[in-house]
Amino acid sequence: ITDYKNTIKKADFNNKVKYKDFTLLSFDKLKYRPQAIVDAVFLHSDSLYRDKDRVQSLRFLSLLNTFEYPKINFKENLADTTLNATIFLTPLKRVKLSFEPTISQNDIQSVGLALNTSVSIQNIFRGAEVLRISMLGSVGSSRDATSSNESFFDINELGLNAEIKIPRFLFPINLRKIIPKRYAPTTQISLGYTNQTNIGLDRQTVNGVFNYKWKSKPQLKSSLDVLSVQFVNNINPENYFNIFQTSFSRLQNVALNEYNTPSAFIITDDLGNRSLDINQSVNFLNTVVQDLSFMQLNPSAFQTVNSINERRNRLIENNLIVSSGYEFSKNNQEGYSDTSFSSFRAKIELAGNAAALVSRLFNDNNSQLFGVNYSQYARAEFNYIKHWSLGLNNTFAVRSYVGLALPYGNSKSVPFVKSFFAGGVNDNRAWTAFDLGPGSLSLNSEFNEANFKLAFSLEHRFTLSGNFKGAFFVDAGNIFNVLDDVEDENATFTSLNDFQDLAIGSGFGLRYDFSYFVLRFDVGFKTYEPSFGDKTRWFNNYNFSNAVYNIGVNYPF
Repeated sequence: ITDYKNTIKKADFNNKVKYKDFTLLSFDKLKYRPQAIVDAVFLHSDSLYRDKDRVQSLRFLSLLNTFEYPKINFKENLADTTLNATIFLTPLKRVKLSFEPTISQNDIQSVGLALNTSVSIQNIFRGAEVLRISMLGSVGSSRDATSSNESFFDINELGLNAEIKIPRFLFPINLRKIIPKRYAPTTQISLGYTNQTNIGLDRQTVNGVFNYKWKSKPQLKSSLDVLSVQFVNNINPENYFNIFQTSFSRLQNVALNEYNTPSAFIITDDLGNRSLDINQSVNFLNTVVQDLSFMQLNPSAFQTVNSINERRNRLIENNLIVSSGYEFSKNNQEGYSDTSFSSFRAKIELAGNAAALVSRLFNDNNSQLFGVNYSQYARAEFNYIKHWSLGLNNTFAVRSYVGLALPYGNSKSVPFVKSFFAGGVNDNRAWTAFDLGPGSLSLNSEFNEANFKLAFSLEHRFTLSGNFKGAFFVDAGNIFNVLDDVEDENATFTSLNDFQDLAIGSGFGLRYDFSYFVLRFDVGFKTYEPSFGDKTRWFNNYNFSNAVYNIGVNYPF
């Protein structure tokens, strides 16, 4: 019964449709294609009754996100030992409008306020599809802004997204033999646009994804991005040195002390103090990197300027990313109260191959598509988490994470949006986000990033009193450059000896369990700092004045 209401009797249904071994009843004209509903049912005539089929049918009918609490009634025929099954389906409202205000905190922002407004349309093509159109507006405060004279809300974002979810694979041929319906196959197509003003370079992003998802078992999930397209447009590249003050300070030091800088690049105040004109910093940068004689006379200073130039080019360049990827995850946790479980997630992504093929077919310039350099890289992530229950509300948890992105072909580096960073509330908690690495470098640059990441954590969680929890933790990890355009040996990972550049943080935490979520406060102390180079790296800043105070929601892993 496809449009059941408590006030309607079975005899009142005016429309009857036969499909395979099912009869579909409706009060008015049937609003669904029969196959869309029947595909979610695992009960069949002339087959032996199994309670597993009833449970699966209820689960998959619910996964359609089209009906309210499906139910199945059985009537026994004693004469021939058969069962008559009646499935009651009450449709959800076809159009649903929602407003979702949220308060959030993450590695980038200390506090964020957002309002997500969405319209969901059920059964858009009569196949139990769900179309969701949403608009997001948010403001947030970075950690830097809270300690400076800048506006408290220095991050804002506006976004528009359209997404359609189809409860089957959208493919020219039937894939049932490869991915049977018990795997709950779905197709998801999305298209989005965001305009972001943040603590870095403001950017516009357009993205689209064609994705398949399925579950071979309740514990095993797979997600295949058949095609993902993302265009990132940095709209204020001229503002680079106003934001990345550390890079500007290093460049200014070369201008004032290492290079015979033309007066056009220098500002002198009334007291005779000289400084590099920030409005001329890009022109000065270009002048130095093209000065071959300076490269020979002062290679160290030249390398400093060249590395600033390379990093600037990487962060301001527009990115066209055309990729495909596969993600596999296994989680054997049997509910929120299960504190002894393990989970594993692996994701592999390849970018640029399809773009390279199209570019060769239609362009003379094989390195560009639609006038933009497309990115080519291979990226992989592996994350393993294990929890052990020690009894008496005590849990010991470990995490290990490895991420690697290698540029090739058209690219010498990985796009900033696909690179890795270290530090933050869910990472190495003794450092703030983007503050750690790469390697043993101690430049304290804004937004430190690289293409290789290692992260490991140990945490002992215990109950203090009632819903108040405590924890002791040790985090280790760092980011490095591998096989890209960075050659600084202090930033690169080239041998097993570079494991000595893994930073170690330790600390304690206090948490309050609200049942539905956990409010977390962690204090991280810098225990081992690779940036001290050949000096003693242990316990140099192990004190509360140099500690990092993290406020987060839910456990870090």
